[in-house]
Amino acid sequence: MPALGADMGAGTLVEWLIKPGDLVKRGDIVAVVETQKGAIEIETFNEGMVSELVVPVGTKVPVGSLIARIGEPSEATPAKAAPAKAVPLAPPVSPPSLPAAAPMTPAGPALHAVKITPAARRRAAELSIDPARLSGTGVEGAVTVADVEAAVAHRAAAQAPPASTPARRIGFDPAEMRKAIAAAMGRSKREIPHYYLSHTIDFGAVLTWLAAFNDAQPVPNRLLPAVLLLKASALALREVPQLNGTYVDGGFQPGAGIHVGWAISLRGGGLVAPAVRDADTHSLTELMAVMRDLVQRARAGGLRSSELGSATITITSLGDRGAETVLGIIYPPQVALIGFGGVAVRPWVVDGRVEPRPLVTVSLAGDHRASDGHIGGLLLNAIERLLQVPEKL
Repeated sequence: MPALGADMGAGTLVEWLIKPGDLVKRGDIVAVVETQKGAIEIETFNEGMVSELVVPVGTKVPVGSLIARIGEPSEATPAKAAPAKAVPLAPPVSPPSLPAAAPMTPAGPALHAVKITPAARRRAAELSIDPARLSGTGVEGAVTVADVEAAVAHRAAAQAPPASTPARRIGFDPAEMRKAIAAAMGRSKREIPHYYLSHTIDFGAVLTWLAAFNDAQPVPNRLLPAVLLLKASALALREVPQLNGTYVDGGFQPGAGIHVGWAISLRGGGLVAPAVRDADTHSLTELMAVMRDLVQRARAGGLRSSELGSATITITSLGDRGAETVLGIIYPPQVALIGFGGVAVRPWVVDGRVEPRPLVTVSLAGDHRASDGHIGGLLLNAIERLLQVPEKL
């Protein structure tokens, strides 16, 4: 069971998307786990043949516990491929209280290959629709709720699910998520000696360049100011790597890449910060597509384990909420958090003259165990310098 953040101690396995004998590769989605953050799709980081599903559906599993075994294809001997305790885990006898995990039809053996969001899977189960028969229009061809509803609209005789056997609801509980956030932030404030810096940046160059760029683009390809803030921060972290990483076992561990957690508010309350991996290597257009995808899947309940457990720093942007300044709390075990407020037009001195200029305030919360104000100041200065030449981001 992977750790999906500092606030996770355990997760409940609600669905297997593989079975013994399946071949899997790195990045394949193999299970759905319900946590305080909602339903999360678990990816594998191994390649080989599934030899055993150790944990039954419906089991609450502590982080770090073994849930499945994957070996080389040559290792799948008959004795190992069919252990006694794996028999009751076959899909046809999934527990009746979890109907979302049980829709296996004659076409069922191929079902594990279908990419489908958790919300769409629930809806398909409610309407007795086989997802394997649907064409997906979502990201990477994933079946979405809209695809399921479209299939119903074109089906001659739609049959509603019995009221007495509703499908299990897989989604985040705002109260439980608030507990998870409180636990992580309480731990952060207890254990991490924070220091705070802020800096005001003239945002005029960004807005001028952005307006010209967007005028030449079709609406779907237009950029939001947030994507330039993300890219500038990622490039600045190349210059100041002391703030990109984690504090583990009494010391700072540099991040293997610049994987920026982008804070996303959820409808109904709460937030998550999935990682934009290798944010410094993507173009602005690519980053915009990644951010749109993350926001859509975060609010629909379709995030993946690799996106929740790999961030090396977090950015929160509250400009669209009307806040001019945000002083954030570091998400452990990270060592820094960058905050951006909204754009505000205020008096500013330009070449000895006072002019009204669009300004944005960037803040940094730093872990004094890993860095000090000098390092934090270098990062904020680098972000400002990069935002003055947006065409080079």
